[in-house]
Amino acid sequence: MDRLQKVLAQAGVVSRRKSEELILSGAVRVNDEIITELGYKVTSKDKIYVNGILIKKEEHVYFALNKPTGCVSTVSDELNRKTVLDLFSEEDKKYRIYPVGRLDYDTAGLLFLTNDGEFAEKLTSPKSEIEKEYMARVEGMVTKLEALNLSRGVVLKTGYKTKPAYVKVVSSDKRNNSSLLKIVIKEGKNHQVRLMCEAINHKVKKLTRVRIGTVTVNEIPRGGYRKLKIHEIKQLMNL
Repeated sequence: MDRLQKVLAQAGVVSRRKSEELILSGAVRVNDEIITELGYKVTSKDKIYVNGILIKKEEHVYFALNKPTGCVSTVSDELNRKTVLDLFSEEDKKYRIYPVGRLDYDTAGLLFLTNDGEFAEKLTSPKSEIEKEYMARVEGMVTKLEALNLSRGVVLKTGYKTKPAYVKVVSSDKRNNSSLLKIVIKEGKNHQVRLMCEAINHKVKKLTRVRIGTVTVNEIPRGGYRKLKIHEIKQLMNL
């Protein structure tokens, strides 16, 4: 027997947290009974309805996408911009996949998509502290002291102070007055890496996420994707 909210998340309906909200709102029925108890347990024989619609357990799929710039990390866009789903085949989109977290419109790199709500919640929860590695090309010559200050935590213009991070000046381009930084964070605030660099007065020119946890974007062409391997999924869930 499993908890109702876990089953809803595994079915790809919504995340476990959103499943709890659905249950508390009275939108979930098991067989002929409306359930508002979060600890309620169900079996594989129970029929579960959300807003009157019978849910079916879907096959879970997990993809790693090398997102290009110029597309949004959503399943649809009110401004009719290109979305990450436009990069997927119709065969793979039939699983009702959605992005795990986001990358900015102008940011490229690794992004996961899945229909597994439990997986998505694990990776986006602040408690997980999963490493995310970025390569940032910034304006100006970043000094060792500035990199050190960045690694110790800086106050963003939002007022939030970042947690310690790994920061390394990979290279400096004096001719074009720019620096390449490797930045590894365990947080996921909106526009965080860009705001971190602005906090030390170096605007980001180009930003790419190259790693999440143990999975890298290596060997995935820009705009391409692949399925995550079983051991990769297990490693991510156990981080």
